[in-house]
Amino acid sequence: MVGHNGLRLRMLLAGSILFGFYAALAGAVMWKFGTGTTVLALLLLGSLGFVGFQYKFGKWMALRSVGAEDMPEGRSGRHDYGRIHRSVEQLSEDMGIEKPRLMVAEMGVPNAFAVGRKGAGVVVVSEEIIDLLGHDELEGVLGHELAHIKNRDVVLMVLGQSIASMVGIVVQWAYILGGQRNIATYFAGMILGTIAQMIVMIFVMAISRYREYVADNDSATYTNNPDAMARALEKISAGNKSKEMKGQETVNALAISGEGARGALQKIFSTHPPTEERIERLREQSRGY
Repeated sequence: MVGHNGLRLRMLLAGSILFGFYAALAGAVMWKFGTGTTVLALLLLGSLGFVGFQYKFGKWMALRSVGAEDMPEGRSGRHDYGRIHRSVEQLSEDMGIEKPRLMVAEMGVPNAFAVGRKGAGVVVVSEEIIDLLGHDELEGVLGHELAHIKNRDVVLMVLGQSIASMVGIVVQWAYILGGQRNIATYFAGMILGTIAQMIVMIFVMAISRYREYVADNDSATYTNNPDAMARALEKISAGNKSKEMKGQETVNALAISGEGARGALQKIFSTHPPTEERIERLREQSRGY
């Protein structure tokens, strides 16, 4: 559990830096428009509205992009969905969260993802992953997704992405409005805004990678089977090779298997750590059982 606590501390540090960016953003706005209660109220309401819109729209888009449908509660075709429901019910009870809505989709690859928060979560699994994995391995995947809901990871990621967007917008227009009104100024403002957004996104992506390790750890702990989770990742990685996931641009950051870049620069902006590193951590955890 030491490594697990270390990951949480790193997430807290990255989150604190993100809050620092937002505080700087708020300070810049209040310096420009004043520190009255009206300005403060508009700033808070605007921020909450922006985050709320991204959360709701992102959730809707993720489900729509893969054509997710409600999972039957019994046997349908070749799948015993009732067994999946029972596993999720037990894991949810163990984790102290409400059972999320379960949906199924044909994604073209074996994968799964979660959206929403405690009390309003949704877990989507692909038909392909149900076909590929044994039940204990699928339970590991389900535990991973439930851990994301339990840890409020989706809300945290939306908050981080919203802060990055707001910082980029403010930097862009601060430069444009503070300079001459010509094409060069607008172009330079767009570049500066993009750079500012990318700087903030470095910390958002760091949180994204940390949360995958934590969700793996939580799944292994609640299922009491780290080896099954490791095997699931191996099979999913092999099953995703040379295939494109339906709705990839929308749900890649949410999915259990994403692009874990290996190059130093690419890794900074990757949403997932390398699958090999995740598997090795789970193997180490398994050896401790």
